[in-house]
Amino acid sequence: MTRFEAMHGLAIKKFGTPAAVADLLGAPPEEVQAGLEAALAEGLAMGAKGAFMLTPKGQQALAAEYPAQFAAHRADPALSAGYERFEAVNTDLKQLITEWQTMTVAGETVPNDHSDADYDNRIIDRLGELHERAEPLLRGLAARLPRLGRYCERLSAALDKAEAGEIAFVSGAKIDSYHTVWFELHEDLLRVLDRSRDD
Repeated sequence: MTRFEAMHGLAIKKFGTPAAVADLLGAPPEEVQAGLEAALAEGLAMGAKGAFMLTPKGQQALAAEYPAQFAAHRADPALSAGYERFEAVNTDLKQLITEWQTMTVAGETVPNDHSDADYDNRIIDRLGELHERAEPLLRGLAARLPRLGRYCERLSAALDKAEAGEIAFVSGAKIDSYHTVWFELHEDLLRVLDRSRDD
């Protein structure tokens, strides 16, 4: 685990403990801790209460390292093609999450208060179908960049919990929900391939 890898994981989390960054990367927490402490010593990260975030200097340093670190991935046509297929599924997921967070009542769109279990269960069923579509695509991406396999595991775990009745695992912002993990995967791909969210 290099300082660069630890900083990249932290950039995806935005703010997190070494354990949270390690879970994202599928790496030993003690190695992530050492990488983040190295970044801290160089003024590339700041820490508070056991958690870290990159400093502006750290963000600049990371951006400067990306072209060399990810040159092979950016030149990989199979990875680029996989990313384009990912974006198509990403569009469908965004629509699904919108429908999860809102519902139509008497012709008006209102926040979903999750009092209609049938409505929620239909959305969760569709999320399961979307995951079945996404899995081969994600495995293909992980074949080109093995670290991405960790997202497959985390997405499956979130879906299992949602299907078991823990509905916060659909889109809860403060837990490893399906939407949260997917967002992190998207951010990872954008950084690796030098894309932007509005490409």
